[in-house]
Amino acid sequence: MAQALGEDLVQDDSSSLGSDSELSGPGPYRQADRYGFIGGSSAEPGPGHPPADLIRQREMKWVEMTSHWEKTMSRRYKKVKMQCRKGIPSSLRARCWPLLCGAHLCQENSPDTYQKLAEAPGDPQWMETISRDLHRQFPLHEMFVSPQGHGQQGLLQVLKAYTLYRPEQGYCQAQGPVAAVLLMHLPPEEAFWCLVQICELYLPGYYGPHMEAVRLDAEVFAALLQRLLPRVHRHLQQAGVGPLLYLPEWFLCLFARSLPFPTVLRVWDAFLSEGVKVLFRVGLTLVRLALGSAEQRLACPGLLETLGALRAIPPAQLQEEAFLSQVHGVALSEQDLQREIRAQLARLPESPSGPPPRPKARLAGARAIFEAQQLARARGATRPDVPRIVVQPPDEPRPPRRKPQTRGKTFHGLLTRAKGPPIEGPPRSQRSSASFLDTRF
Repeated sequence: MAQALGEDLVQDDSSSLGSDSELSGPGPYRQADRYGFIGGSSAEPGPGHPPADLIRQREMKWVEMTSHWEKTMSRRYKKVKMQCRKGIPSSLRARCWPLLCGAHLCQENSPDTYQKLAEAPGDPQWMETISRDLHRQFPLHEMFVSPQGHGQQGLLQVLKAYTLYRPEQGYCQAQGPVAAVLLMHLPPEEAFWCLVQICELYLPGYYGPHMEAVRLDAEVFAALLQRLLPRVHRHLQQAGVGPLLYLPEWFLCLFARSLPFPTVLRVWDAFLSEGVKVLFRVGLTLVRLALGSAEQRLACPGLLETLGALRAIPPAQLQEEAFLSQVHGVALSEQDLQREIRAQLARLPESPSGPPPRPKARLAGARAIFEAQQLARARGATRPDVPRIVVQPPDEPRPPRRKPQTRGKTFHGLLTRAKGPPIEGPPRSQRSSASFLDTRF
């Protein structure tokens, strides 16, 4: 399965990202846009782009939140989530992404790990495979144009370091676009630790040799389609289009090669904050935009036409503000997603060639990762542990307490029933008549 998915990713590279031959075109095409893409269409902010004053206000809010990050995550996570949905300012993504995914603590706890991995020789098998894929990662971006440039060389070091850090998982081709987007915003060491967090906490089981979590999430996505978009689900079944034909490219690459780049960044902001739930919401929105109406489904009678419609959504419908508002409006909560995961996990047949999926190892976004890291710090560990809920068995029932018999046991009765002579005071006539102030206690 992993080999088949890898071949699909290779075939889609040139169609979605262009080729190196486009770099030798006329002069205007060599001008880079504000994201670094040569000949891109984002040189100037679009009509839906927020004004400069609003961007400055958001920057000040993020500076204030990140200056007291632990306090913010402990008491004001809802504000963090809403600001992530509005979009992290471009000037602060390098500061916010490592904080959201917990990569900053991993780097603090292992300060020399990346340097040692970068200096160590890599596995020749993985090094050859990674080297063949370097030129495919965003060939029209100014960082990755030259084979000897800092972009491709940094990408090589980050991917090699991960194969040494997790040799049992090795290298997956879909990690290339993810690491490339991280390197556009972060230094190599921080990009490496963000990649580790994405592969191990956000999407565990996605980039290993068996991709067992991808199979489970594909079944979950089909079940959500049947519940939320029943007509679209029926059409996909009739056309023979299963979720494994289009979902792996979306989820494995975090939509880095399926959406306009400004929209990709906004999706990543929400994904690092809220977890894999955002990927399901984005996927459901894309399917609805491609096949939501009866006319769209009639125009796609077969498998090829349906897949073409899923990959050819008009860019005007994918602009960041309008598209993200639809994404966040999808009726899918974290509880709904976890309930569906448990249902599909029980139905999923066991694979004789690979391990079963472990959905409990996946943490639901920045808040869960922050709590796990705080728990690990309290225990004196360096890696976050997934918190487990331990249910204690109920105690044995105790016999009901009997109400003590106090009837008739008054203070007067106790005095009369006490052993010994009764307590008698002096006669009233013999008592001192001194005033209360002269009495000494």
